[in-house]
Amino acid sequence: MLVYVATKNAGKLAELQAIFADGPLEMATFADYRDPVEGESSYTENAMIKANALYDQMQRDGIDANVIADDSGLEVAALGGRPGVVTAAYGGEDATWAQRRALLLNELRGVADRRARFVSALHFISAAGVEYTAFGTVEGTIAEHERGVAGFSFDPIFTYPPEQKTFAELDAAQKNAISHRGRAARMLLRQLRTATHPA
Repeated sequence: MLVYVATKNAGKLAELQAIFADGPLEMATFADYRDPVEGESSYTENAMIKANALYDQMQRDGIDANVIADDSGLEVAALGGRPGVVTAAYGGEDATWAQRRALLLNELRGVADRRARFVSALHFISAAGVEYTAFGTVEGTIAEHERGVAGFSFDPIFTYPPEQKTFAELDAAQKNAISHRGRAARMLLRQLRTATHPA
């Protein structure tokens, strides 16, 4: 099943393609997708906004298609849950991910409590207009400094305790098996299978 992803983030697109590679969903992009204005309070709401924006854009172009959107963020306990829903704007809209990571490490300099979690909400709309939402989280800690070269966004400073490695030190298969986005994706696939083959 071909599914168009509501994103312009190459790292996110590549990760979703890898996560769904062995399943029934094939990820693609729509060249004319335009990012909508998002809210600042809910991952689920933002995923819905993005998915509906892409769905409506394609409908206006006469294309009946399945679409999916992800909204995700990093929540740091010592920062009261920041950056949270506005993770992509942390440090300013024009900040690079390297600058955002440096800013976060600076905010946590000398802080003992380094608990954090990644959050992902996925929203899927079928070509027929049926909607599904899935949610996933993964608990971890913020490293003292960057480690690893894989992944994107905050992966080089997000440590997964059972492995004692940052997400950027894990290969794609390892990360996708435990990540927030991977967990949300598996929840979504269960919903789609149930809808297609009800008990």
